[in-house]
Amino acid sequence: MKQNKTALLIPVMLCFFAMGFVDLVGIASNYVKEDLALSDSVANVFPSLVFFWFLIFSVPTGMLMNKIGKKKTVLLSLAVTVVSLMLPLFGENFPIMLTAFSLLGIGNALMQTSLNPLMALVTGGKNLASSLTFGQFVKAIASFMAPYLAMWGATAVIPDLGLNWRVLFAIYFVVGLLAAVLLWITPIEEQKIEGKASSFVDCIKLLGKPIVLLSFLGIMCHVGIDVGTNTTAPKILQERLGMTLNDAAFATSLYFIFRTIGCLTGSFFLRVMRTRVFFIISVVMMALSMALMFGGNTKLLLYAGIALVGYGNSNIFSMCFAQALTAMPEKQNEVSGLMIMGLFGGTIFPLVMGFMSDAMGQAGAVAVMAVGVIYLITYIKQVKQ
Repeated sequence: MKQNKTALLIPVMLCFFAMGFVDLVGIASNYVKEDLALSDSVANVFPSLVFFWFLIFSVPTGMLMNKIGKKKTVLLSLAVTVVSLMLPLFGENFPIMLTAFSLLGIGNALMQTSLNPLMALVTGGKNLASSLTFGQFVKAIASFMAPYLAMWGATAVIPDLGLNWRVLFAIYFVVGLLAAVLLWITPIEEQKIEGKASSFVDCIKLLGKPIVLLSFLGIMCHVGIDVGTNTTAPKILQERLGMTLNDAAFATSLYFIFRTIGCLTGSFFLRVMRTRVFFIISVVMMALSMALMFGGNTKLLLYAGIALVGYGNSNIFSMCFAQALTAMPEKQNEVSGLMIMGLFGGTIFPLVMGFMSDAMGQAGAVAVMAVGVIYLITYIKQVKQ
């Protein structure tokens, strides 16, 4: 019996929305920094910790999918994510937040590894880059809502709850539960993997393929820039314009607004334009944004820089991911695990940026992101079509 693709896409897209919960770490780490009086280098441990788990869990998740299937793996990821969102509702001390961010990272590592291949299964593999980009658009909606929900919680009077900005966790907890229930009741047909399942070593060996390795590094840079901007944009406004955190938090929303617009329009452009041309346009926008954020000292210049990196970086993940996945279609689960392991860039970049910003201000943090943009410029020649 043929399955209705539209009916299948609804729960999958809600899961993409839940995937966006991980981006709350940027604004949340800023509020935790302020509430617990932490330095930049200590506060940046939170986003770094979230993305550290991608290094540990991504490849094993690809292997797990071969055993239990894509849908069950996504359901497991939602269960871990829901628990991570529940913990901050009980308090805001350092151990609770550390545990919550760790579980959020583990759940997201499971989800990002399994949800992209599930999307490929549901769409039949047609227009994969475009479909993944639309999923990233849905994900970005959750991302740009996070700062607004945190700002609302920090300033609104919510009787008896005492959650302040952490009301964000309560709202996303409910949505996460809904996503899990909808996916659970939706039947999705999966073919069994024939033959011997790949081992961990077999998966890692795939990095010996140049396109897989270079795409892996491209995703590391994309995520490093993404998490870096998410975390650093409000700090730049605070440092150079003297804004309060509640006012500067708009910078994170601005980034995600343009990333959302980029994903929405990108899903169209990737259908009508050569992928390489669109990749070049994206990277040029990112290079310009680094220059503006490095030297800009007015609201207009800084907002322009944040908007440009938001749009430019919005489709890099989908294009790099699709290049690797289409190059080795017979190893989709394993390649997916490796590509998601590249999200470990979200650990490396914020840590280095934290030390650089402590040493020389937020311009140092921007310089670290600029290194990632330089690599993406060199990746252009790998982009086919």
